[in-house]
Amino acid sequence: MELHLGKRPSALIPVVMSLAALALVSLQVVMHGTAPERDEGALAHLYQLLVLGQLPVIAFFAYRCLRRAPSQGLRVVAAQAFALGAALVPVHVMGW
Repeated sequence: MELHLGKRPSALIPVVMSLAALALVSLQVVMHGTAPERDEGALAHLYQLLVLGQLPVIAFFAYRCLRRAPSQGLRVVAAQAFALGAALVPVHVMGW
């Protein structure tokens, strides 16, 4: 019996949150450019909530699923980490 861990909500939610955070960065760049802002706005706070909010979900998924199916679970956690990195790298590169 093969488990489909990638279809669990705890596997998909962090990836969706990372994509939403990346969309917020893109929206900020389109609206205001790449120059740092004087004050953090609502988009910056939403970005921070999305990035930090997914960490407990990733930990929950790892705790629950890595024991049952280590190979599949590790692939899903790697995909979650890749998505998180994709959301973090643009902010780091732009120096925000």
